[in-house]
Amino acid sequence: MDPLMAIANFFQTGGPFMYPIALVFTVGLVITIERWLFLSAASITNQRASSKILPLLKHQKYEQLLAFTKSSSAPVSRIIAAGLSRMFNSERRDDVVYAMQESVMETVPRLEKRTGYLSTLANVATLLGLLGTIIGLIAAFTAVADADPAQKASLLSKSISVAMNTTAFGLICAIPLLLFHALLQTKTSQIVDSLDVIGVKFVNALSDRREVSAKSRKEDLQAAA
Repeated sequence: MDPLMAIANFFQTGGPFMYPIALVFTVGLVITIERWLFLSAASITNQRASSKILPLLKHQKYEQLLAFTKSSSAPVSRIIAAGLSRMFNSERRDDVVYAMQESVMETVPRLEKRTGYLSTLANVATLLGLLGTIIGLIAAFTAVADADPAQKASLLSKSISVAMNTTAFGLICAIPLLLFHALLQTKTSQIVDSLDVIGVKFVNALSDRREVSAKSRKEDLQAAA
């Protein structure tokens, strides 16, 4: 039998619950594609921004760094820009850290947006499959109640086979959605980890800047004495 015909036959014999399961899978697939494209773009822009941020940070070119981060749309740029803006207004390390943490709290939800729906949709697809099977079994037993005794076993086994199609289809849709959910979570975690790393590097660079400033003031005082 042609594979497409086999799939069509499988779908048609599964009953009306096959359609909402297919709809759930379609919604999950659309979310997966949209999130994958968004996260991939965020990852690429982060890498490009980091390659420009780190050299400027290393050489303490904070004015140029602020100008770049203000013009960049990368998530990491927003976080560094928040830290730089606070650094120019306050020399306290905690103030800078709090400003960056606030920016992270605003950035991370954008990265995680809608990903959590995939696990919910996977559960819905599974439950719809089970519900379709149960309703199909109820209809099957009701149909064979008045059937000829010689045909009951044959009719019942055929009806049960058809009813189980919804459970199978529900699992067929749920398993990929769970895999997509895990994949997107991993990609999101990688981006968040990169934000944390560059945030720590920025704070360390700020500490080095203070040490250099303190050392320079001490040398000036000694020279004046």
